[in-house]
Amino acid sequence: MPESPQPPRRQRVAAYAVIVRAGEILLARIAPSISESEQWTLPGGGIDFGEDPNDAVVREVHEETGLDCELGSPIWVGSAHRFFDKGARGLDEAAEMHSVRIVFDAWVPADAPEPRVVEVDGSTVDARWHPLADVLDGTVPTVQMVRQALAHHRVARRQRLAAYAFVVRGDAVLLTRNSARGPHPGTWTLPGGGVDHGEPPATAVEREVLEETGLSATVDRLLGVHDEHFTGTAPDGREEDFHGVHLVFAATVVDGEPVVRETGGTTDAVAWVPLADLGAGLEVAEVVTAALAMGTGR
Repeated sequence: MPESPQPPRRQRVAAYAVIVRAGEILLARIAPSISESEQWTLPGGGIDFGEDPNDAVVREVHEETGLDCELGSPIWVGSAHRFFDKGARGLDEAAEMHSVRIVFDAWVPADAPEPRVVEVDGSTVDARWHPLADVLDGTVPTVQMVRQALAHHRVARRQRLAAYAFVVRGDAVLLTRNSARGPHPGTWTLPGGGVDHGEPPATAVEREVLEETGLSATVDRLLGVHDEHFTGTAPDGREEDFHGVHLVFAATVVDGEPVVRETGGTTDAVAWVPLADLGAGLEVAEVVTAALAMGTGR
């Protein structure tokens, strides 16, 4: 009796992205022509012949979600060896399939629009942000690759040195408000920001105060050092395990009405805030409370 012919062997190399933001993950729903039951997967897909994997995953994420992503490093390479009958996944014959998946850490802008499928008649029919907890506990039905990749995903760690100005005039303190691109949007904080490489901290304070308030500052003495550790979304949209080290300086500013000079930054308002209002429900950053203790003993 003749032996049954072996099914053809097919190998596919694909690139995918893990995009996590504020406790949610971006996923694409597999088309019914591939999976009759509801199944969600990482955005991504096959690498074209001669195509760089980095370019492939950016292209695929855009096709399947309509969003343009930035890439970090590959976090996991997975391999799956399976047999498919004729008709499965649109195959015109039975096949022995070997899939190699390169999974990247990636992120999209913090102000990115809602995801939507761009490709027509492709392998995905929907794109959404899903709560990570619902994915991990199985509430959202996903392919095995999603949880395998998440087991290797780590939030990016970042440490940042910043310098701030504590400016008091009479019974008011000069504060700026974090925009939607800043940490804790809507929170009032001290004028200041990151110290550039090679930049003296006092110079950084003067530069940042001018950008965020339109006022020229004169830096006095260092009041103290404050630090803060939290996980949140960075201005570029990347989820970060963030540690900020803050140098707080006493400073004075020239007379004039404060106004935000920078556009599209992390500050959207500036004001002289009465000291009495700081304990009356106004949401302020930790560094403000710390500066008050350093500078006034409150």
